Amino acid sequence: MEDASPARQALESALAQLLKPLVRLMLRHGMPFAAFERIAKRSYVDVALRDFCIPGKRPSISRASILSGLTRKEVRNLLDTPAERADSSGEERYNRAARVLTAWLRDAAFCDRRGRPRALEIEGEAGFAELVRRYSGDMPARAVLDELVRVGAVRRRADDRVELVARAYLPQRSAADQLQILGQDVADLIATIDHNLQRGDADAARYQRKVMYRSIPLGALPAFRRLGATQAQALLEKLDRWLAEHDAGDAASPGARVGLGIYQFEERVEPASKEQKR
Repeated sequence: MEDASPARQALESALAQLLKPLVRLMLRHGMPFAAFERIAKRSYVDVALRDFCIPGKRPSISRASILSGLTRKEVRNLLDTPAERADSSGEERYNRAARVLTAWLRDAAFCDRRGRPRALEIEGEAGFAELVRRYSGDMPARAVLDELVRVGAVRRRADDRVELVARAYLPQRSAADQLQILGQDVADLIATIDHNLQRGDADAARYQRKVMYRSIPLGALPAFRRLGATQAQALLEKLDRWLAEHDAGDAASPGARVGLGIYQFEERVEPASKEQKR
């Protein structure tokens, strides 16, 4: 067997690195290797048939077998088994609820004179129901309110008004919701890296940057979390306003799903021994 190319070696090293936190998550949720293997095999076949077709030819079992390394029988069995369809209702709920929250933060009709989001009556000319009607389509206001209360972004007050208590939609109580966000966000990041690897033109590259230091005192972490959250939220709200102004809604003309994600990471680092310092 020939030695792998430097790119292949780098990919295998990267895969081993990114799989460790994923395996940790799978083991914590009781997912055995057999389940992961089944999903991986199906993904190989689906991507081979969808993204690696020969121009002018129909996708075939043989082609999927060659690309994936699976036997023709395995490919056929996988295709004969109905694929587990992802529940798109969670993603739609996420998108609609996020639109309502960002609109509440930036639309002057729902803010006070200082630009801060007002506590809203459920009904009324500038109430919560009107906010939902403008920014969440045909979604019932009560359903959106229940969702935002459920995730801890909104609370009901004793005077029957509702007020915003979080500036972003991030489920805190449902593991299923958070795991669905894992699939969406990590898939987007990997797709961006793949896009940048394929294109040498800097103008066509998607933005991909991070800032990191390795020896930050543990006592400074809370201050950095607050600083990072404040600055990142301000940037995301600014970008949201730009995207909202350019969004064509449900227009039939071709468009693109586009965004920019920010996340914080932390990892405890053990101090180097005297021998390591030498």
